[in-house]
Amino acid sequence: QVQLVESGGGLVQAGGSLRLSCAASGSILGISAMGWHRQALGKQRELVAAFTPAGTTNYADSVKGRFTISRDDAKNTVYLQMNSLKPEDTAVYYCTASVFTGPREAPTLRDYWGQGTQVTVSS
Repeated sequence: QVQLVESGGGLVQAGGSLRLSCAASGSILGISAMGWHRQALGKQRELVAAFTPAGTTNYADSVKGRFTISRDDAKNTVYLQMNSLKPEDTAVYYCTASVFTGPREAPTLRDYWGQGTQVTVSS
């Protein structure tokens, strides 16, 4: 079993900053990819930023230059530094991870989602 626990959400004024953290724990053999999605009220869930299995990063066009994803592999933790926040960044932010579990001789890759953390940006 794998758990993703997010922290760092909250209420901030436009132009402010927040840092989200997500720690993966459980029976983890390895993590293939890890990142953040978000879902605003009445909208579809969208990718915000993520590390790919190749180790590169992807960002939504709407957050490029403002958000930075980073990670600590030793802690199985990913961070999202959000600067110059805008009201349209208001959403529930979800941590996601593609995780290898199971016996080492026959690992299984599965996607996991955190419970979500609310980010609200006031104008």
